[in-house]
Amino acid sequence: MSNFEIFWSKFSQGGGYVDYLIGLQNTAIIAVLGLVIGFIIGSLVALVKFIPSNKWPVKILKGIGDVYVTVLRGTPMIVQLLLVHFALFPMMGLGWVNSVAQAVIVFGLNSGAYMAEIIRSGVNAVDPGQMEAGRCVGLSYSESMIKIVLPQAFKNIVPTIGNEFITLLKETSVVSFIAVIDLTKSMDSIANSTYEYFVPYIFLAITYLILVLGISYGIKLLERRLKKNERHQ
Repeated sequence: MSNFEIFWSKFSQGGGYVDYLIGLQNTAIIAVLGLVIGFIIGSLVALVKFIPSNKWPVKILKGIGDVYVTVLRGTPMIVQLLLVHFALFPMMGLGWVNSVAQAVIVFGLNSGAYMAEIIRSGVNAVDPGQMEAGRCVGLSYSESMIKIVLPQAFKNIVPTIGNEFITLLKETSVVSFIAVIDLTKSMDSIANSTYEYFVPYIFLAITYLILVLGISYGIKLLERRLKKNERHQ
């Protein structure tokens, strides 16, 4: 039998496709939910930094945000994942939490640190005159930020958010360390059971490539739509 025939036999008749579909589902869930959670957390952290106040509660929040971003960006994703799964959650009595849910939480927290800087840079890229114009027409600081600055900032950071999504998708390969079946784990199982490694990993690479190309195409469509709406305004 050829290498491909060995792989296909295990994939189609040996149940390999079942793990593959489970892995594809888990990979998508972790990447998508991680991005959504990261965007929410990142938005909150970034907006706190723009609050124009020197009061101590605001300073504390800004300090917490800085520490959060520094720690989460300064440590590897795999270390964060292992720490949560094997140490923090068991210590907190949360060892019963599903491994996929744990991965979503870690990916969301990690992405939030990067999203905070992405959103901050997007807001900084907006002309300060936009905020001043909003205040001149009677809008409060928060209203000017939400209605004028943030929409423009979002248009600026769409490509970067797309890159963050792609990064999260590829980094899901580390979740196998906490016994989650993802795309990489599904192909590892086939390779280890057949002792044939070339075809399974080529198949894995093609799968990731297709997913990344799909995300890239979606981001380009979103950019075009945003530019089209901007021209019509």
